[in-house]
Amino acid sequence: MRTRILGLGTSIPEQILTNADLERIVDTSDEWIRSRTGIEERRRIEDGRDCSDLVAEACVNALADAAVKPEEIDALITATATADTLFPSTAAWAQPKIGLRRIPVFDISSACSGFLYANIVAEGLVATGSARRVLICGSEVLSRLTNWRDRGTCVLFGDGAGAAVIGRSENDDRGLLGSTWGADGSLAELLWLPAGGTRFPATHETVEHRKHTIHMCGNEVFKHAVKAMERAVGEVLDRTGVRGEDVDLFVPHQANVRIIKKTAERAGIPMEKVYLTIHKYGNTSAASIPMALKDAEESGRLREGNLVLCAAFGSGFTWAAALYRW
Repeated sequence: MRTRILGLGTSIPEQILTNADLERIVDTSDEWIRSRTGIEERRRIEDGRDCSDLVAEACVNALADAAVKPEEIDALITATATADTLFPSTAAWAQPKIGLRRIPVFDISSACSGFLYANIVAEGLVATGSARRVLICGSEVLSRLTNWRDRGTCVLFGDGAGAAVIGRSENDDRGLLGSTWGADGSLAELLWLPAGGTRFPATHETVEHRKHTIHMCGNEVFKHAVKAMERAVGEVLDRTGVRGEDVDLFVPHQANVRIIKKTAERAGIPMEKVYLTIHKYGNTSAASIPMALKDAEESGRLREGNLVLCAAFGSGFTWAAALYRW
């Protein structure tokens, strides 16, 4: 049984934070940010709204796009590194906001790979008959975990959410053709949030030393990210018997334009087939791929019958890739 994405939806905050805005906060410049990341601006969530609010809005929009009612959903999976609370899950907070029945709801914490992880889990639920339709959402509020004094990280991240309805494909040639996923926990401290869990509970010292914000070893993350993306893309192409040049659209995790270019080059995918949203949204972690897919669909770049490749890497150190016949 093959599964497919039946509908997509997003929630994109209205507040825009430009590179010029950041020049007034830290010692950086528009040229420095653009040349190293490809980012021009990013979105920031409004005061009084939470990650679960973005989940709910994106999911409601995805349901409308798929012409599926909330009562027809059998499970909700939220992928996020910026949960409303340690417990309950962000999915639990979002459930009543979406109007879902008393179905299973849970979070996946795989950082930027989260949406593809959620898709793979949803595929298993549908294929085994445990669910007919699964709602998945990547949602992040990274602005609230950002150290605004660290120019190496504060320029990178943005807020937003993207959701998809996963269900059975009516055509065996359409939908999710193949996927791969993996992780290497020995690299976990390359990109992490040190405090706030049970390992380092909140204390005066953890707050004073900004241990509740994102810490990243930029050069090491770049090096391992390129390897992880290349490995994941290679595996899914090998498994499906597809060559890079046959891919119609490559929608990667939007972390850094240099990583994306290197991955596309090594996979034999020309840059004109790569879809980029990093310039206007920055790195939105688990939300970046579904947000980019919806953007591509609305722009006319994502069309029925296209071979669409997605790949991601993230904290953990996680990676995943998936190939779809749209």
